[in-house]
Amino acid sequence: MPATAATTATVRSAAAQSGAGGRSPRPGVTLGSDFLQLDIADAPPGGRTAWLADRLRSAIADGRLPVGTRLPASRVLAEELRVTRGVVTEAYRRLSESGQIAGRGRGGTVVVAAPARPAPPTAPSASDRPASPSPPAAGQRASRPRPARTPTTPDAFFTASPHRDGLVDALRGLPCRIDLSPGVPDLAAFPRTAWLRAERAVLAAATPADFGYGSPQGAPALRRAVVGWLARNRGIRADPDEVVVVAGVAQALGLLAQLLHADGVDRVAVEDPGSLGARQQLEYGGHTTVPVPVDAGGLDVDALRACGARAVLMTPAHQFPTGVVLDGERRRELLRWAAGGGVVIEDDYDAEHRYDRPPVPALRSLLPDGVCYAGSVSKLLAPALRVGWLLVPPHLRDALVTAKRYADLGNGVLTQLVLARLMDSGELERHLRHVRRRHRKRRDVMLRAVEAHLPGARVHGAAAGLHLMVTFADGPGSRVPDTALAAAALARGVKAHPLSWHRLTPGPPGLVLGYAAGAAHEIEEGIALIGETLATLPTAT
Repeated sequence: MPATAATTATVRSAAAQSGAGGRSPRPGVTLGSDFLQLDIADAPPGGRTAWLADRLRSAIADGRLPVGTRLPASRVLAEELRVTRGVVTEAYRRLSESGQIAGRGRGGTVVVAAPARPAPPTAPSASDRPASPSPPAAGQRASRPRPARTPTTPDAFFTASPHRDGLVDALRGLPCRIDLSPGVPDLAAFPRTAWLRAERAVLAAATPADFGYGSPQGAPALRRAVVGWLARNRGIRADPDEVVVVAGVAQALGLLAQLLHADGVDRVAVEDPGSLGARQQLEYGGHTTVPVPVDAGGLDVDALRACGARAVLMTPAHQFPTGVVLDGERRRELLRWAAGGGVVIEDDYDAEHRYDRPPVPALRSLLPDGVCYAGSVSKLLAPALRVGWLLVPPHLRDALVTAKRYADLGNGVLTQLVLARLMDSGELERHLRHVRRRHRKRRDVMLRAVEAHLPGARVHGAAAGLHLMVTFADGPGSRVPDTALAAAALARGVKAHPLSWHRLTPGPPGLVLGYAAGAAHEIEEGIALIGETLATLPTAT
């Protein structure tokens, strides 16, 4: 398969694009705000204030900003959009004069106009729908997890089958000195003070009924808060009744596996490369996973049609592990495929963490009836909370709630109420801005370290997320199996994922390196040790 690095660049160019000090984007790159997915590049020259005011009016009118929503502080929104504060304050003034928002002192600027919900978006017409899918290609690989005893030494661990059941979980449990595993945010930055404050407020206001069994669908307060969060940050309009609270995306995939089986779907297409852990969730549920290549534009939709699968699992906003974004043309093709009867499972696993590119709206915002949307707070706050949400098309909703009921009777209610308070108060947005700055600095440290210590390495996906994908197109790394490199690095105390773990078809060797959870000096030392390790390994003949 050709290299999957849609956003590939040499390490030197990636570091230059990120900004030497991690403070400003490179010239010519326009950033935006996660709030309403605002992209200042859309504003006409000389009309930024009117454009911003119009976007806010539209969001109030269509319900993305319901009554009571607190708008971002003008300073914060101006900083995110890279405009003067006067642009934002003037836009707010215009909406205030028209009676749509009002200042509440320390309570901030709040929406006071009643929203009018629009009609749901229409699906593409029948004439736009693709033809029936072709039968699967001969020799298509269908992987299934094979339970086995977990290896105990680095060499045995990484030379074991990459499709072994629970391999990623087992790696988490192995001791190391420096952990560069992907998929973990800055856990040291967990907002303990804000969480304790919200927890005290929840307990003070809780009624005896709040300590009983909750709804398996989730606490109404959290479902309402999630709707507001998705509207503000992911462009999704939904009702609280559409949200089902789950124990993270892992449970969401397990529940969807049940629903798809009941609907006669037993083959699910997956991105290649793509998340090993997510793929194994489906395989454990009895599905055959079919690889579909990822290139510079994201998932190859033509290959998806050709494989014959009726459902696809994907990470369109920030593809794991390559970091590419599904481009506009591919999005349109995918939506036509879904409108023809396909089911898209959208894993929106770390879309909020972006540094050098504008925000990208979720696929669910474009075709609610064809997209199952899964998100969580694992990458926003901490995986230990085990709280996420799942939105499915209407015909699957009752079956989903039933499956959740029989799985665990529902998530813990008190944790849901605390999280709802953090979302409603704006604390979660404040936390996201805080960790985004920390993550970006660590990303830049890793970029410089890769440039200095890994000759011939190419960096992929540096503009967003919590990890980098590094491939070795030439140099010593191109002649060493990435599993051997990962095993030798672990023997020196450094933990990372070999890229081949996340592939179903052959490709260049590489590593998937997380940077969000480690201190800067650990990142620098870890990459240096990987470089030293690479220099000592015998190359393949």
